[in-house]
Amino acid sequence: MEFKNLIIWQKAVELAESVYSLIHKFPSFETFGLGNQLRKASVSIPSNIAEGSARGHAKEYIQFLYQSRGSLAEVITQVELAMKFGYAEASETLKIDALCVELSKMINLTITSLKSKLVRS
Repeated sequence: MEFKNLIIWQKAVELAESVYSLIHKFPSFETFGLGNQLRKASVSIPSNIAEGSARGHAKEYIQFLYQSRGSLAEVITQVELAMKFGYAEASETLKIDALCVELSKMINLTITSLKSKLVRS
């Protein structure tokens, strides 16, 4: 699978791993609440990158990158809520925050690059 070689996909997988580690510290009553939402959103990011890149067409890939970007916004929001609810300390989310910033830039740059390729073709 070629998508596994994409740095953007690798970073998204790393983010999902970090989110899962954070969720283990949540109270048990959040297993099916915020924890579940965070799990789904974090897994959606690399999944959409993989599916989009596997489609083979720039337009479709862009659509899946938009989905990834939306899921990334969900993760950012939900991690912030976890801190506000007292489920996580800011120090515990530093890696997640850094990965979110990096992934946001990577997703946006990839979308821009693919759009410019579409214009040229």
